[in-house]
Amino acid sequence: MDLIDLASERLGGAVLWASDDFFAEKENLLKPYPAIWKEHEYTDRGKWMDGWESRRKRTAGHDTAYVRLGARGVIRSVIVDTSYFRGNFPEACAISGVSLSPNATVDELHAAQWQEVIPRTPLQAHQANIIAVDNPYAFTHLRFEIFPDGGVARLRVHGEIVPDWHPVGGIGGEVDLAAVENGGDVLACSDMFFGPKHNLIMPGRAVNMSDGWETRRSRGPHSDWVVVHLAAEGIVRRLEVDTNHFKGNFPDTCMIEGSADGEHYVELLPRTKLQAHTRHYFRDELVARGPFTHLRLNVYPDGGVSRLRVWASATDVGRGAVVVRWLNTHTDAERELLSCCASTRWARAVAEARPFASWNELLEVADRTWWSLSPDDWHEAFRAHPRIGECKAAARFASEEQSGTRGAAETTMQALDEGNRAYEERFGHVFLICATGRSADEMLASLRERMNNQADAELRVAAEEQRKITALRLQKLVL
Repeated sequence: MDLIDLASERLGGAVLWASDDFFAEKENLLKPYPAIWKEHEYTDRGKWMDGWESRRKRTAGHDTAYVRLGARGVIRSVIVDTSYFRGNFPEACAISGVSLSPNATVDELHAAQWQEVIPRTPLQAHQANIIAVDNPYAFTHLRFEIFPDGGVARLRVHGEIVPDWHPVGGIGGEVDLAAVENGGDVLACSDMFFGPKHNLIMPGRAVNMSDGWETRRSRGPHSDWVVVHLAAEGIVRRLEVDTNHFKGNFPDTCMIEGSADGEHYVELLPRTKLQAHTRHYFRDELVARGPFTHLRLNVYPDGGVSRLRVWASATDVGRGAVVVRWLNTHTDAERELLSCCASTRWARAVAEARPFASWNELLEVADRTWWSLSPDDWHEAFRAHPRIGECKAAARFASEEQSGTRGAAETTMQALDEGNRAYEERFGHVFLICATGRSADEMLASLRERMNNQADAELRVAAEEQRKITALRLQKLVL
C-alpha cells in the first residue's frame, strides 16, 4: 500500500477510548510494527496478545473503539489485521467517520453524527483483511466497531491527507509545503531498499537511521532520486536537507530541482556537498524559487537522508487548489460556505455542485448561483453583515475586511454612522461594500455617491459587492 497511514502514531494517531479491552489494550491497534506472537506468554487475565481484545460478550451489543487520526484525510482503504487471532477474532467490523477538532473529547465523540465509511463487513481469522473505501469526505476521527467481540491486532487507515491549514497559520505565510501533515506527498523514488520514501516528509527529526529514506549501495557512476509533490503551488523561500543519524552512509552531494507540472524540471539548488548527521539549511544558495508544484531531490551517488523541508509561500493558484480540495472533501461544506455568503439557497446549491475540478470552476459556480437567486435571497445574505464601522470582533471575516476604519478620524466615523442609518432608511438593507483595502474616507465617499441611485439599481450594486466579498472569503476559508 503506497498511501499514507492516516492513523499512524508518527502523525499523532491514537485510540482514545474502547468499550472493553480486558484481554489486550486498545493502544496496540496502532503500533507501527507488525503484530508478534509469544508462545506460552500469559498475563493474570489470560493469553498475552499483541492487539486489542475484548472479553466474551454475555449481553446484547458489540464493542467499539474511537480512533483519532494523525492527519485529517480521505480514506481509500483500511486493513483490519487479525494476525494470531484465530478462535477469538470478530465475526465482522464496521467503520464510521466524523470531522471534528483534533482535541475533541470522548463525550463529544459519543454525541457526534457519524457517517458510514465501511458497512458491516465479515472478517477472516489470522490475516490482513483489506477493505476498499469509496467515500469522498475527509475525517479526523473513526468509530471502529467489531461484532460482537474479540481481537484485532492492527488497524491501518490508508488515504490522502487533506489538512486543515488553520493550526499552521493558513496558506498565506511561509509553510513547509513538503510536510506530510500539510498535504505533501512522495510520489516516486529510484530506490528505497533500507528506508521508505515517505519517511522523508514525516514530522519531527528522525529518531534513528531506520526513520529516513535510504537507498542501497551503488557501484560505479550513479545517483538516486526522490520526487515530492508539494501540498500547494508555492514560491520556495528556503530548504532543509537533514542527514540525521546517517554517518557512514550519507550522500556525498545533493542537487534539488523544481517543476511546475511534474514533468519539466529546472535547477533549484546546485549540486552541493553534504555532511554526516547534519541539518543543512539553504536560502541564499537557491538559484530558482518557482512557483513549483514538485521537487526532485537527487543524491550522489546514494545513501540516506532523514528529512526534506521545503519552506515556501503558496501562490494564488496554490491557495485556490487547497481551498477546492478542502471544500470538496468537507462533510459540512454548506455550513462553511454560509460563512462566506449567508444566503441559505446559495450555500446549499454550491455545496451540491461539488466536486469542483479547479478554483476557477468553484468561482464560476459561486457567481452563477448568486446571480440566479431572488432579491429575498440577496437580502438574507446582506443581513449577516455588520454596519461599516460597527464590526463585531467575533465576526469571522468582517474585522479584517473593515480594517480600513481603524484609526479613522472621529468625524469620519460619525459621518459613516449617520450615512449608514440614512442608507438603510432609504434602501431597506445595510450599506454593503467590499471593504478590503479601502479607507474609511473612501467608503464614506462611496456611500454618499450611492445614495443617489434608484432602489432597483442600488440593489444590483449591493449584490455585486456581496459577490466580490464572497470570492475573497472563499479564498480565505482555510486561513
